[in-house]
Amino acid sequence: MEQLITTEALVALLTLTSLEIVLGIDNIIFLTILVDRLPPEQREKARILGLSLAMLTCIGLLLSLTWVMGLTAPLFTVYTEVISGRDLILIAGGLFLIYKSTGEIHDIFHQQATPEHPAPPANQPAKHFMLVIIQIALIDIVFSLDSVITAVGLANQLWVMITAIVIAVLIMMVAAGAIGRFVSRHPTLKVLALSFLIMIGIALVAEGLDFEIPKGYIYFAMAFSLIVEMLNFRLRKL
Repeated sequence: MEQLITTEALVALLTLTSLEIVLGIDNIIFLTILVDRLPPEQREKARILGLSLAMLTCIGLLLSLTWVMGLTAPLFTVYTEVISGRDLILIAGGLFLIYKSTGEIHDIFHQQATPEHPAPPANQPAKHFMLVIIQIALIDIVFSLDSVITAVGLANQLWVMITAIVIAVLIMMVAAGAIGRFVSRHPTLKVLALSFLIMIGIALVAEGLDFEIPKGYIYFAMAFSLIVEMLNFRLRKL
């Protein structure tokens, strides 16, 4: 037991947990936008179920480390570009993010009430619950792959990786409701969040094509845009 719980392992656990929470923010934003289409009484259930799926997907991938690491093996070549299984997942996930986020932005603008086009009902029928859960499960695979790759790169012990993921998801379960309500009350923030997801989708596609966009640039752009939006939010309250 003493050999497992070392200072190095605890530092790795703290660092990895913090990074998993940061990586999970994207998941919370996308999950919030999806569950917002459900009746209010179903949103919390869908949110918890979605985050639970994310945790189980991460743990499942961690328990299949050999398969995950093998995804880098070349499958085929397109012109001069070698494509691996990991590349296919990143490209497919990025295209899904771009498609879904663009569609959500389109819906937000078309839901604005006008005399000629009144706003549709705020809540979708309950039968859409499983459709939302399926979409959450699909996007969890993309976000979980990112989390697993981060975990493998930072920690050597499986218990550290699994514990970090479980702690991060539990924290997100507590915070997801507050984040979701705040985003839902502010449509411009929702559009900004969806724009972030489009940018992340483009970065995933680029990474799948072996063109890596430094994450520092992405984080800086997101932080700068968020600061500008917060300033505009403050001005609107004056």
